[in-house]
Amino acid sequence: MRYFVKLAYNGTPFCGWQIQPNGLSVQEVLQRCFTLILRQPIDLTGCGRTDAGVHAKLFFAHFDTESCYTQDELTQIVYKVNKFLPREIVVYDVFSVTDTLHARFSAIERTYRYYLATTKNPFNYSYRYFFTSSLDVKIMNDAALYLVGNKDFTSFSKLHTQTNNNYCDLKTAFWKEDEEGLVFEITANRFLRNMVRAVVGTLLWVGSNKISIDEFKNILLQQDRCKAGFSVPAHALFLENIRYPIDNFSSDGGDII
Repeated sequence: MRYFVKLAYNGTPFCGWQIQPNGLSVQEVLQRCFTLILRQPIDLTGCGRTDAGVHAKLFFAHFDTESCYTQDELTQIVYKVNKFLPREIVVYDVFSVTDTLHARFSAIERTYRYYLATTKNPFNYSYRYFFTSSLDVKIMNDAALYLVGNKDFTSFSKLHTQTNNNYCDLKTAFWKEDEEGLVFEITANRFLRNMVRAVVGTLLWVGSNKISIDEFKNILLQQDRCKAGFSVPAHALFLENIRYPIDNFSSDGGDII
């Protein structure tokens, strides 16, 4: 049987989702708890690999087991796991899916948001990047349009990663204002390591009039990380949504989409 785990986490104290030799990861903490509660070794596969300090308002993982749990048993598993998890991680649901549904490879879209504070506020520094320079939001949105489509994002990827290629099919990329500043939202079928943070940093160059839109386009085309802007801090980046093909579920999947 394959089960999906619906969860969220505050990434501040962790080295990211994936188990690392030199730090505590979200994956490691969850696997320990599920192994303890289910009394069998549990290996969780996540829907992505968020970097150290990055948060997830919505995240999915799956595990396989020969055990078949009733709905009441799954409800109890959620309750017990949450009692053992630290306050930075919450499990919302555990539900059965078809064996062909994969938390990472079956996902068809992922959405991230990066939160920017443009005015000083002592209560939002933990989850927003305070940026003091004035920004031209329109020109940043004009530049972001050139990211949309199936393109090579090597210029915005961490070097020497273990990916077969650096192509991502970007659906949307835009800035919007909110009550505390600006929010950058980006949706794609996949993301490269450090990609969103590098994109945001380079778009901030555009909005600060440090580079033109044409220069931004050239950075994308050159496929050279050294040409792109700085990587903004991780603490203001959130994985917000994951979409799966609903017809692969053995149940309705709740609000998974």
